[in-house]
Amino acid sequence: MSRFIKPAGGLDPRRDVALDVLSAALDAVDPAAAIRRAVALEGDTLQIAGRRYDLSRYARVLVAGGGKAGAPMAAAIEELLGDRVTGGIVNVKYGYTGPTRRIAIHEAGHPVPDEAGVVGTQRMAAMLRDAGADDLVVCLISGGGSALMTLPVEGVSLEDVQDLTNDLLRSGAPIQAINTVRKHLSQVKGGQLARLAHPATVVALIASDVVGSPLDAIASGPTVPDPTTFEDAREVIRQYGLADRVPDAIRRYLDEGAAGRQPETPKASADVFERVQTVIVADNAKAAGAAVSRARALGMNALLLSTFVEGEAREVAQVIAALAKEVRATGQPIAPPACLILGGETTVTVRGDGKGGRNQELALAAALSIAGLDRIAIAALATDGSDGPTDSAGGLVDGTTVARGAQQGVVAREALDGNDAYPFLSAVGDLLVTGPTNTNVNDLLAVFVFEAGNII
Repeated sequence: MSRFIKPAGGLDPRRDVALDVLSAALDAVDPAAAIRRAVALEGDTLQIAGRRYDLSRYARVLVAGGGKAGAPMAAAIEELLGDRVTGGIVNVKYGYTGPTRRIAIHEAGHPVPDEAGVVGTQRMAAMLRDAGADDLVVCLISGGGSALMTLPVEGVSLEDVQDLTNDLLRSGAPIQAINTVRKHLSQVKGGQLARLAHPATVVALIASDVVGSPLDAIASGPTVPDPTTFEDAREVIRQYGLADRVPDAIRRYLDEGAAGRQPETPKASADVFERVQTVIVADNAKAAGAAVSRARALGMNALLLSTFVEGEAREVAQVIAALAKEVRATGQPIAPPACLILGGETTVTVRGDGKGGRNQELALAAALSIAGLDRIAIAALATDGSDGPTDSAGGLVDGTTVARGAQQGVVAREALDGNDAYPFLSAVGDLLVTGPTNTNVNDLLAVFVFEAGNII
C-alpha cells in the first residue's frame, strides 16, 4: 500500500511505480518492527544484540529518549516488556505521537528546539539522576533527537540555542558539525545522558539518521563517548562564518570550555560507559535495500549506488541527473527499465527567503537538468515525512516538470534561486506528501529510467 498522498503531476502511470518503490523503503524501517527484530524476551531474560539481561536482577526498568521515531519505539518496548516497564519519558516532534501506557510521550519542537523540549528533557534528566546501580535504563534514540532533547548548560538560554541552531541550519554545515556545537551547549548530549544515568545499566536502541551511522553524531550521541572538543565547536562556528552572530553567552561558555574552565563531554575512557550497550536497529541502508528489492520485484533493473551521499543539494542534483541521462543514452550502469537508489543527507546554503527543504531543492534542481527529456523520473525523499519546515517529504519530478510550471505561471530557475522549491512543486503537483512517518533514517534518492512506450 502506498505511503503517499498521491501527487497530481506527470508520469502517470509511471508515477505509481516510483511511489511503490519509495513506500517499500519506508515500510522496511518501521521503528516498531525494528525494535521487535532487535530485542527478544525469553522468560526474565532480555536479549539484545548478543547480550543477555536478567530482568529479575533489576529493581526498575526506566525508558528515556527522543526523536521522531520515539513513539512507535516506545510502544514496541511496552508491548515486549509489559508491566516490567516502571515508567519513562520520550520526547517526539509535534504530531509524531502515539498511544503508550507507562511511557510518557512528550511533544516538542523540531528542527529548532522549544520550551516544551526543555521541559521534557528536564523531567528525563531528573528521572535518570535518580537511577541506581540496580536499575536498567532503555534509551530510545532516533533522528531529531538533538533538537528534541534540549537542556542547555547553565548560563545559556534556550533563546541563545535557538538563534545559533537557526544560523547553523542555514549555513550549509553538515549535521556532524552542527552536533559538535550542540554537544558542548547541552547537559544531555555527547555522552552526558549516560553520565546522568550512571551507575545504572543502559541499553540504547538507535534508529540512525546520519550518513554512515557514527554513534557520536546520531542525536548528538547522548549515550556514547564524544570525540569532539570545545575547540572543535569553536572551529565550526568560525568555519561557517558565524563568529559575529554567536550569542554572547554561548561565546563565553565555549571560550571557558576551551580554556578548561568548563567540564568537557565524557570521552572513551570515562567509567560512565562501562555498563552501556548501544545498538543500531534501523538505518538508511535498510531502507535503500528495500527500495532496490521492490524495484526488482516490479520488473526493473535496480542498483544501490551509495548510502553516503552528502553535499550541497543542488550540486548533488546535477550528479543524479547525469546518472539518469547516462542510463537513458547508453544503458549504463544498468539498462532501462532502471532504478538507481542512493541514500544520505544533503545540505542547503540558504540565500533566498523562500519555502522548501533540501529534498525539494534537490528535486527542483534535478528537474531543470532533465527538462524536456522523456522516460526519466527523479525522487528525493525525507524518510521522516518532513522536509525542512514544510508538510512535504520531498519531490518527484520528470522531464515535463519545468514546462508544467511555466504553464502554471511559475518559473523553475527563479524558484531555485530563491530557495523557494515548495510553492513551485506544489503548483505542478510534484510534491511528495506522506504526513508524519514516525521514522527517520536520512534521505533517499531514486532515479527511474523507463523503457519507451511501456509503463515499466
